[in-house]
Amino acid sequence: MRSFRLALAQINSTVGDLQGNVRKIRDYIDYARDLTADLVAFPETAITGYPAEDLMHKPAFLRDNLAALQQVVQASKEIAVVVGFVDADEDIFNAAAIASNGKLAGVYHKIHLPTYGVFDEDRYFRRGETYPVYIIAGTPIAINICEDAWYPVEPTQIQREAGAEILVNINASPYHSGKQLDRERMMATRASDNKIYAAYLNAVGGQDELVFDGASMIFNPEGQILAKGASFEEDLLVSDLDLDALLRSRLKYPRMRTGTTHGLGKVVMVSEFQEKSRPRLKPHPTPTSLGRTAEIYQALVTGCRDYVVKNGFSKVLIGLSGGIDSALTACVATDALGKENVLGVTMPSRHSSPGSIDDSVLLSKNLGIEIWTIPIEPAHSAFQNMLKDQFAGTVAGVAEENIQARIRGNVLMAISNKFSWLVLTTGNKSEMAMGYATLYGDMAGGFAVLKDVPKTMVYELCRWRNANKLPANAVPYNIITKPPSAELKPNQKDADSLPAYDVLDQILKAYVEEDLDYGEIITLGFDPALVQRTIATVDRNEYKRKQAAPGLRVTSKAFGMGRRFPIAQRFLR
Repeated sequence: MRSFRLALAQINSTVGDLQGNVRKIRDYIDYARDLTADLVAFPETAITGYPAEDLMHKPAFLRDNLAALQQVVQASKEIAVVVGFVDADEDIFNAAAIASNGKLAGVYHKIHLPTYGVFDEDRYFRRGETYPVYIIAGTPIAINICEDAWYPVEPTQIQREAGAEILVNINASPYHSGKQLDRERMMATRASDNKIYAAYLNAVGGQDELVFDGASMIFNPEGQILAKGASFEEDLLVSDLDLDALLRSRLKYPRMRTGTTHGLGKVVMVSEFQEKSRPRLKPHPTPTSLGRTAEIYQALVTGCRDYVVKNGFSKVLIGLSGGIDSALTACVATDALGKENVLGVTMPSRHSSPGSIDDSVLLSKNLGIEIWTIPIEPAHSAFQNMLKDQFAGTVAGVAEENIQARIRGNVLMAISNKFSWLVLTTGNKSEMAMGYATLYGDMAGGFAVLKDVPKTMVYELCRWRNANKLPANAVPYNIITKPPSAELKPNQKDADSLPAYDVLDQILKAYVEEDLDYGEIITLGFDPALVQRTIATVDRNEYKRKQAAPGLRVTSKAFGMGRRFPIAQRFLR
């Protein structure tokens, strides 16, 4: 049997940590070599990390990246290696290096540069122009990068027409809910349309607002999954590909025969076939399929962990209000970092209900995290006294309410400043959309775990956490069932200021994520006045979101990198 042993190393690179990334890459090369793989591949820009953004404008960064590549090339003994890096040759390219026997055998330049959503590759890279095929261990291999695979003709079809039998597509593809299924459908189509083995290799880990979910896949020529890597974890996915079976499959489809190449599929010899005596592979563990809610929760845990660790923090603190948002943030942080690295701070005021204080204490006890109680009444009274002359004769309102939130923000930031711990803010996407948050108050902090999580999903995630993770039922029942409230005035409820969340979140999804306008949204059956109010409120509060902490992206369009709107603008419809 003519076969090819392919290894996909889905690793967690850190942007700019070139030597750390190289050490990890070399470790995985050794691991794949021990398994007698013919080829081991690494994700898109694995050497630099993705996205490196304006580090690409630093010549020293580009030079050091090329020097790091040489260390990887030198490690390619008795195995072929494909690794993502940044090529600097007159211009700069998002590139894949092909190395074997300690030598650089070729470089592929990414053809399709995405410039939409969270991507901005046209800002940095020049488009590639060639479609090479590499002969590795006697087998023609198509190498391309991420977006290239989403196009049906170039480069994949051209590479297949030039003789490619295996496609290796390396990625740094950020997660959002539903993305894994989209990738699976796309790659299954590429495999079956081209009668080719198709490997989809993805990065894993968090990088600022983005989370990379791994879940690498290998497809047979019929578009069926042969093997799949873990989600949100580093993994080495290894599979033996039966090339004789590929030939039999292609013989049934005359249109698959080579000879119709467009002339751009250059063939490069890397290494000839050598008979290898190698042990049978142990079956790769089949990862447990994550449902939508579990997937989102794990994305939050991964992104929180990597933001904290990669930025050099040892501990985080969270203002615990007794509400569901701070409860979920505490759960995510504890699962990401360990209970010993999470501090809860409850800051009761004259308007805090005894139940909210008790709920915060019980949550902390359930999770096993430390809790500090710092009443804000002394500072609240002092502020009222300081401002009494200036505020005399006015009706108390939002300004007075927000003083409390800003005192709490000061307390959290003082602790952060004193001990170098990172403050996690707790606002959700629904609140951020409607501006239902206090600048320099509850918005104060370094990272927003729930920034892209709608309120209805917050409830769903808490119920899932209670049922599926230890300790079970960590979020007290009362936190999940009581009406949400900011508790900045007597008997305050979110419903006094906002539409019901189950309705609001549907309107926000239509307007923010799907870009539907007023007329299109009301045709879905929503109250016209409510839709108009929601759109106006979302647009009016862009200035707040511009000042918010960075936060994780888990939907198709998040505030921040994925949705860029002007603050001063008058287009309202």
